Amino acid sequence: MEQPLPRGVGLTALSVADARARESARLDRLFDDPFAQLFVDAAGAEFAPPSTANAIDIRAARAEYVAIRTRFFDDELRAACAAGCRQVVVLAAGLDTRAFRLEWPVGTRLFELDVAEVQAFKERVLADHCATPTCERRVVVADLREDWPATLRAAGFAPAHPTAWLAEGILMYLAEPERDALLDAIGACSAPASRLALEPPVWQVSAEMSEKIARGVVDRAELARVAAAVMPQVPPPRDPSIADPRAWLVRHGWQAHIYDVAERFHAYGRATPMMFSPAAANMPARRLATATRL
Repeated sequence: MEQPLPRGVGLTALSVADARARESARLDRLFDDPFAQLFVDAAGAEFAPPSTANAIDIRAARAEYVAIRTRFFDDELRAACAAGCRQVVVLAAGLDTRAFRLEWPVGTRLFELDVAEVQAFKERVLADHCATPTCERRVVVADLREDWPATLRAAGFAPAHPTAWLAEGILMYLAEPERDALLDAIGACSAPASRLALEPPVWQVSAEMSEKIARGVVDRAELARVAAAVMPQVPPPRDPSIADPRAWLVRHGWQAHIYDVAERFHAYGRATPMMFSPAAANMPARRLATATRL
């Protein structure tokens, strides 16, 4: 019996897999994720975008950004482990395969947290292809809006040990109080010298909107409705996680460094797409962040 596809925000895990598969197929790829295309293939026709005459295909543009984001976080997790972290926690892990495609120091334990339907789809595909992790991997079924720290500790997580945390592609789907609660929970589980890598939000996206654009081919009228729903939040609102992510992280007990995505394109030898350029009109700056627990 086939595993049903994730719904809502969970469906975006497949859009990221599609982006990583596209990057992995490039000769000048910034990373290689041999599992990404397996997830897309397993989703099959159910995930295929609708065919319409009046649609915009955003998959190639999305892949350009996801490539930069993925490489940035790969490098940061490697750096955290080089600094001594032997626990890695990937929050809202989706179809992340860093436990399989990266080389980890001996003794590294990596936890992947996500909701049941995402984990079930992912585990079926990995099992079908006999995937073998390169570290000790623990799959944790948990919702970040609930008491996930208790579930994480029950899976063997040790709060007294420095931890490398990753929050990639999730904060934009949480409301401001949920972002604060998540950061408080991470901080309560973080020993000194723990590291955090995250993607600060530039707006809030609803689960309904996320599912509409996850397949990557969007009707022009639908895309306009999505844009109208989020663009009034530009310039940034008073939500500090959007307006000033560095100050937001400092307030929660982290020493933070913020990176501009346009600068990361240049650092990795890629041309900056117009939508990520500082010259792009009415578009907020996209950023990535790293932080160390004080």
